Amino acid sequence: MKSKTAEKDKKNLRQGYTTGACATAATKAALTALITGEPQSEATIYLPVKKFATFQMDSCFMRAGAVEAGTIKDAGDDPDATHQALIKSEVSWTEGKEIILDGGVGVGRVTKEGLPVPVGEAAINPIPRKMIRETAKEVLDAFGVERGIKIVISVPDGEEIAKKTLNGRLGIIGGISILGTRGIVIPFSSAAYKASIVQAISVAKASGCRHVVITTGGRSEKYGIKEYPELPEEAFIEMGDFVGFTLKECKRQAMEHISMVGMMGKFSKVAQGVMMVHSKSAPIDFGFLSSVAERAGASEELVQQAKEANTASQVGDLMAANGVTSFFDELCASCCDNALKEMKGGLTVSTSLYTLKGDFLGKAERHDSQD
Repeated sequence: MKSKTAEKDKKNLRQGYTTGACATAATKAALTALITGEPQSEATIYLPVKKFATFQMDSCFMRAGAVEAGTIKDAGDDPDATHQALIKSEVSWTEGKEIILDGGVGVGRVTKEGLPVPVGEAAINPIPRKMIRETAKEVLDAFGVERGIKIVISVPDGEEIAKKTLNGRLGIIGGISILGTRGIVIPFSSAAYKASIVQAISVAKASGCRHVVITTGGRSEKYGIKEYPELPEEAFIEMGDFVGFTLKECKRQAMEHISMVGMMGKFSKVAQGVMMVHSKSAPIDFGFLSSVAERAGASEELVQQAKEANTASQVGDLMAANGVTSFFDELCASCCDNALKEMKGGLTVSTSLYTLKGDFLGKAERHDSQD
């Protein structure tokens, strides 16, 4: 049960705005300035969550036939890689009557199938594309202008920011993606991370992968890459704490073999049947770990020590130091069984366990062809 203090703190967290909303606002300011000849200091747009928001412009530069406006992204209290990034839009007249939208410096290009944007196009997702185009059309209509325009979205620091994201793995090269389905960023929302997992699995599927390796973070992914060198880069997916969600999504997207690679702390929870492995989501059950140790043939003294341990890693160290290697195979087998139970079977699951330093501890595999 959540504490009232935690709920209150969450309610007091400040919402922010998506890169898509910022790009739309910058476009409106630039286009308005282009039509009126007057620099714009702000722009108000209508967000997908059905409310208006006003954005202050950081800059509005005018030149013959074009205007470039920029706004600083405010992600609120969300720990977002793009927080405080400058999002710019340059709008210029064209010969035709259509609205052309493209990405400039710092906006990535899509190079792999499986994403919601076709290969070769700027990584501006469908809803931001719609927002930008519709807002531009509204401005043109409001001023009675029947001319074509070209809109180029850029993020000066985008290429550097992209290094902190999964874009490279997803095949988005040269910068960040312009994202957002709601226009606002909910602080500490898990939705964005889950969306990146879905995209990563989609890219793997489009690349022909039917065997994926899911890991809880960068370190365990490194160990997974070493264990499965034959698999392509797209097959490796960081699931964070969302074990159950990732497993179900892998099955939904018709993966045939899922390999889980991780360490004692979080996989001890998976072995218990806990599918959300954040440190606050569920405590380590040392009674469970001691029962695994007993099944693996550990001495009564070791079983008792496991029951009284402080961390799952400590239990692992105890078993390794005393040569009870079957403990790790037992734990991996429990992870596989619970993963199959979570997905209601129908595929092959394997689990590999490593120490923090990358030493291999144990492995198990289960196959279930029944749905």
